[in-house]
Amino acid sequence: MTPLEKLLNRSDKIEIKKLNKIVDEIDALEEKISSLNDEELKNMTNIFKERLKNGQTLDDILPEAFAIAREASKRVLGMRQYRVQLIGGIVLHQGKIAEMRTGEGKTLVAVAPVYLNALSEKGVHVVTVNDYLAKRDKELMEPVYNFLGLTAGVIISGQESIERKEQYKFDITYGTNNEFGFDYLRDNMVLSKNEMVQRKLNFAIVDEVDSILIDEARTPLIISGQIEDDEKPYRLANVFIKMLLPEDISVDYKEKTVSLTEQGIKKAEMFYQTENLMNPENMENYHHIIQALRADILMQRDIDYVVKNNEVMIVDEFTGRVMDGRRFSEGLHQAIEAKENLEIQNESKTLATITYQNYFRMYNKLSGMTGTAKTEENEFISTYNLPVVQIPTNKPVLRKDLEDKLYKTEKAKYLAVLKTIESVHLTGQPILVGTASIEKSEILSYLLNKKGLKHQLLNAKNDEEEAKIVAKAGKLNAITIATNMAGRGTDISLGGGDKEEEKKVKELGGLYVIGTERHENRRIDNQLRGRSGRQGDPGTSRFYVSLEDEIMKLYGSSKSKKIAEKLADDEEIKDKKLLKTIETSQQTLEMKNFGIRKSVLEYDNVINKQRELIYEDRRKVINGDSVFNHINEMIESEVKEIYDEYISEGIEKYIEAITTTFSLYKYNKELNLEDKKDNEIVDYTINIIKEVYKSREDLIGSEAMRDWERKVILHFVDNYWIDHIDAIEQLKKGIGLLAAGQKDPVKEFTVQSFDMFDDINKNINKDALKHLFA
Repeated sequence: MTPLEKLLNRSDKIEIKKLNKIVDEIDALEEKISSLNDEELKNMTNIFKERLKNGQTLDDILPEAFAIAREASKRVLGMRQYRVQLIGGIVLHQGKIAEMRTGEGKTLVAVAPVYLNALSEKGVHVVTVNDYLAKRDKELMEPVYNFLGLTAGVIISGQESIERKEQYKFDITYGTNNEFGFDYLRDNMVLSKNEMVQRKLNFAIVDEVDSILIDEARTPLIISGQIEDDEKPYRLANVFIKMLLPEDISVDYKEKTVSLTEQGIKKAEMFYQTENLMNPENMENYHHIIQALRADILMQRDIDYVVKNNEVMIVDEFTGRVMDGRRFSEGLHQAIEAKENLEIQNESKTLATITYQNYFRMYNKLSGMTGTAKTEENEFISTYNLPVVQIPTNKPVLRKDLEDKLYKTEKAKYLAVLKTIESVHLTGQPILVGTASIEKSEILSYLLNKKGLKHQLLNAKNDEEEAKIVAKAGKLNAITIATNMAGRGTDISLGGGDKEEEKKVKELGGLYVIGTERHENRRIDNQLRGRSGRQGDPGTSRFYVSLEDEIMKLYGSSKSKKIAEKLADDEEIKDKKLLKTIETSQQTLEMKNFGIRKSVLEYDNVINKQRELIYEDRRKVINGDSVFNHINEMIESEVKEIYDEYISEGIEKYIEAITTTFSLYKYNKELNLEDKKDNEIVDYTINIIKEVYKSREDLIGSEAMRDWERKVILHFVDNYWIDHIDAIEQLKKGIGLLAAGQKDPVKEFTVQSFDMFDDINKNINKDALKHLFA
């Protein structure tokens, strides 16, 4: 343990000591609260709301509210929160992350802080990793909230906006990070207030917080629109790359990049019948070639994507789940479709985008819970201002975490895994085998079938059955093979709920967890380990690793490769230093991925300032704020700009520009500036134009004019903003080249993007005024 980790552990113990005092207060109220009848218990909700209106804070009423929530849970669900669950609940209310081991009942932990914060009547969001868990948790806990006079709703994919709006009106709303984020973006694209579904973002509890706020934070939320596209370039590029030899291509597997060598470029020039592939007019062909190479070499079927119902579907590298509705950007998805000989869907244009980091930082208060967060505490604090508090387990952890077994080859590793599965299975002890990809899960399934070992296979191809399969993984004689998705959301109970069987499984040593590969993140490994040994149950975990595993091939030391050369292919390696390199490799990758997320966020922080300004202006218009004053400011600003630009060329040029911009000829208005001094010209012009605008309003009526103003401004704001996002994406791609010239890319991006933002604002004003006066 590092000095920093020791320090963090000590601070956790101090924190837990403080929290225990608050739990003592809650416990002291239990006898009094349990004597209340159901009606009196329910009425406490109204009493709390009244006290909050009279100036008390949520912290003031916390002990009583938590005691009420615990009593309601006991009466409605037959489940009473343990002390450690109440500690976890207080941590969530305080806007921190509660790290709690698997099986500690995190769903029940959230009840008290959700109830307490819902009393403010500003809304509470409970965020889960998929629709199934959102729906399940809502249905499980809704009776408690209803019993206490509160309402609960759920947002799932496929709901119409009217239904979504209703769900958001409830005191508590369950849903996924995707659905909440996309609703925010869509709310900032609507044309009227009635179409908006979300309330102001108040308080969110994020379940599996590390998965959502860390793992998924590399990919921003994007709403796209289809662009009519020709599929021929994708097909052509796919044909061309099949003609290339290894020496025509340069591949960096570590950085996941691919390019053409000089020889490859010459072949491309011959194929595309052009003299210079790198000329601007040929850049589109070059782009298609690179994407075709990425699709062919770097993107692997059943690892990075699956093909379902003749569609390419992205597989989340951390959970192993299919990501519905997501497409690879920049033509990569189309390149994969060409590779798989499927129908090529149209490429899309970004209409709205935001990172998870910037979305979740908009909540007034944010908190989260997971079994694994401490290793990423620095990132949680620096990005979200979310400290992590490790909550003690209700019962001591009895699981044995055995030392990794390391082999030279992947084949030797799998033979060792098979041998362990066979010997453990003979005893009847249930086994859960975790794999890093769909492909590996299917290889292992094939090997088990050859041995005649009956088992369940759980991967992204049959994730609909996930909960049922995982729930049975603790039964006698069960062998379950699963991708990383098995580590999230569903408890594995020993014996599958049968008390006699549970007793037998415990006697056999509980659930035996086998990891067939170290993941690029230690948290994912810990999640797999944590499937065993819940609530004081016995259990065992062990990882099997080979020097041919992806993480060792890319990040293992040269020393490890030299040692391996001297060993037989089927030999187990017992070198302690080599075993240590696995964790070192994981830490290297964690730092690299943190860097990627940090970079994504640095760029999005720049865009976020612009997004906030645009969305704020938009909301003023949508909410019915009068834009009349804004129009007057636009007129004044535009006149001054025209004056500065044209007056030096002579008064006639100035008059011509004003007349054209404001269509003065349509209103039979002429600018008579003969007797005007230089300092009077602008004020005189502004007054004339405002008179013209007033006459236009008198003609169609004030109400119709305000409505017309709103429609015009929204139209140009949206059109220019969409084009700006697209241009910003192009700028981002090219700006990295500046790093080679010793310039700070983010600084350059900030300067250039704000210049572009100033331009679009000027263009919005110009075009809106032309339209309003037309």
